[in-house]
Amino acid sequence: MAEQAIVLTVPGLNGSGPGHWQTAWENDGLSRRVDLGDWSQPNRNMWVNRLNLAIHRAGGPVILVAHSLGCLATAWWAHYERPAWCDPVIGALLVAPPEVDLAARDSRLYAFAPTPLGPLPFPAIVVGSNSDPYAEIEQTRRLAHFWGADFVEAGDAGHINADSGLGGWDDGRRLLARLTRRALQQSIGPAPADIASELSLYS
Repeated sequence: MAEQAIVLTVPGLNGSGPGHWQTAWENDGLSRRVDLGDWSQPNRNMWVNRLNLAIHRAGGPVILVAHSLGCLATAWWAHYERPAWCDPVIGALLVAPPEVDLAARDSRLYAFAPTPLGPLPFPAIVVGSNSDPYAEIEQTRRLAHFWGADFVEAGDAGHINADSGLGGWDDGRRLLARLTRRALQQSIGPAPADIASELSLYS
């Protein structure tokens, strides 16, 4: 079993500023940021390519911690690359994925439509808020189901970003620790039967 994983943070639209929990995690040495390029004018192919490069340069098993549009970049990476189960990404914490298909709050999000709905080839936790202006909580819950991920409701936390006043987001750190333990255990075995049967249909 791998003894540790490399945690990469994947910000969303406009990046994550100094008050964002992702930045706090990076400052504490818990993770390091993936540079996706132009944060204000996201290009799906460029973001996915840069994410792919960062994953393969990490030099070990990777856990992705994505926020907002970074969650869609992660899903599209899995869709395009079709990696083996838990290789090289062994898990993902996907926080506040936005609606990008029918009623996106920001027109720039449509570049990531349609949302990939196949099961992710690694253990994942999706976190949603019941007051997120970028997605209804039931949309986020359904997305977790489609991705084969656990779902955690964060309560009245807005977009779970700097404006939410979370500081270093201790609850998120506990979720990451839980995910890491699970991911390191599952990365040494075969894909779960329900996931393995669907990976060939991932489209």
